[in-house]
Amino acid sequence: MSDVTILHNSRCSTSRAAMGRLDEAHIEAEVVDYLRHPLDAVALGDLLDKLEDAPTDLVRRDAYFAELGLTEADVETREQVVAVLTEHPRLLQRPVLVKGGRAIIGRPKERVAAFLAE
Repeated sequence: MSDVTILHNSRCSTSRAAMGRLDEAHIEAEVVDYLRHPLDAVALGDLLDKLEDAPTDLVRRDAYFAELGLTEADVETREQVVAVLTEHPRLLQRPVLVKGGRAIIGRPKERVAAFLAE
């Protein structure tokens, strides 16, 4: 079993860079393609329990977010974040790395190396 899990999107350059960091550090990670295998509400809650970032930071604010008609008011609380990401997994910020009882969003890219070194 891996010590590190990465929620990964192979189409994302930042997520691919995190995978490169894992390779450079010779760390085998459990790779979760969250678009093919979306997290359910329980898994998202567990992730938020470990996340060092604010829950709302887990939601991408991109064109799809706007297209859905979402606003900041829709992702203010932990419960709202879970509801939005359960319904729209594409909005999950990436990459997300989990190690032990801690998790981070791997943005900016420099955060990944520091997290893996700890």
